[in-house]
Amino acid sequence: MAQQLRRSITVTQGVALYVGAIVGAGVLLLPALSATRAGPASIIAWAFDALLGIPLALTLAALASRLPNAGGVATFVTKAFGSAAGTVIGWFYFIAAATAQTLVALTGAYYGAVYLDLSRGVTFLLAGLILAVATGANLRGIKVSGRLQLAFAGTVAAMLLLAVVVSVPRFSTEHWTPFAPHGMAEVGSVAVVIFFAFFGWEAITHLSEEFRDPARDVPRSTVISVGVITFLYVGVAIATISTGTYGSPEVDRTVIAQLLAGGFGGPAGTMTAMIAVLIAMGTTNAFVAATSRLGYALARDGAFPAPLARVNDRGVPAAAVLTVGGYAGLGVLIGYFAGWGPETLLVVPNSLVIITFLAAMAAGVRLLHGKDRVLAVIGTALCAVLVPFSGVVVVIPVVIALLALAYRRWKRLDGPAEQPAADVPPEEDEQQVPARQE
Repeated sequence: MAQQLRRSITVTQGVALYVGAIVGAGVLLLPALSATRAGPASIIAWAFDALLGIPLALTLAALASRLPNAGGVATFVTKAFGSAAGTVIGWFYFIAAATAQTLVALTGAYYGAVYLDLSRGVTFLLAGLILAVATGANLRGIKVSGRLQLAFAGTVAAMLLLAVVVSVPRFSTEHWTPFAPHGMAEVGSVAVVIFFAFFGWEAITHLSEEFRDPARDVPRSTVISVGVITFLYVGVAIATISTGTYGSPEVDRTVIAQLLAGGFGGPAGTMTAMIAVLIAMGTTNAFVAATSRLGYALARDGAFPAPLARVNDRGVPAAAVLTVGGYAGLGVLIGYFAGWGPETLLVVPNSLVIITFLAAMAAGVRLLHGKDRVLAVIGTALCAVLVPFSGVVVVIPVVIALLALAYRRWKRLDGPAEQPAADVPPEEDEQQVPARQE
């Protein structure tokens, strides 16, 4: 008999896991960047994305409760629309996550650069060093523990809350005018950009079958987490706008440090910058671990080149680790010579994950019923609202989807035609899915 995953996760632990999955390096960059692009009207974009998080998270929680399986979003999409769609989603996630590593490393490096007075070249070297350390650690089989990752996320959450509190005395209504200096159309584009800060709602689905009572505890964890994350994110956006802490690349890339320095003085900014570098290193380490396992799983199933499925004597998919680290390192190198910062690269993971979530919501419409299906319909509609604001970058998921399907066909993975799954109880579902990524 196959071993079953242990059901041990409580509601409190579920909330911690949600916060750990979502609150990360993205929010260290995006509050000021969004205000620079859309002015005070950017708060509408934050509110919209937070609102989207409600049906998004609850629909994913409903799917996870009904189909508690370690395959997560890929399982839902495959079950609803067939294995070809699952292959495309796998490619989307791999490329989005690998690109996100470049963003995280650069974000941490920029925080360190401002307060350590580093040149642009040294800043990019620091980002490369963060990636090199993470890649090297993963080649040796060293990964940041789940508890340490939660500690990193907890530290970020505490910094966000503190940044809001100490900024209140400096709030001014004058900073809220003009409200939309670049027009309301820019708000939609900003909503796409800041969506990066809300990545992670899908993460809990991979752990759903490890909750003590998935049908009860996953939705409860979701509701509490949505409230906590919305409070932190919208609070920081309000603090950024109300204090006028935005408007230049240096400030935009280190906004949390700037807010804390404004409340406590310069040393607080320096301390925050150093903590941000450590958080970026820990997050990158976890990204390399998770993304390389995804590459390994895709290669094992024939959706990626076979060498990525090889495991060394340490039990590490070394080729996949090097591929992920090399891809992210190449992103840093290109960014340096092209004059790009982390904000430029945001379009890649954003465009891919928005489509992925849209597919997941559509799967919810097909697989769920009752109020859960209504939430899935709302989530589908809200995700669809964002797609037109992606502009020409929508070509990114189109090109990657075509490449994924072409590779799948070349590898002759089509096999017998598959029928989308009917709405059946989870105990009747005997579909096999990849094991949870570590």
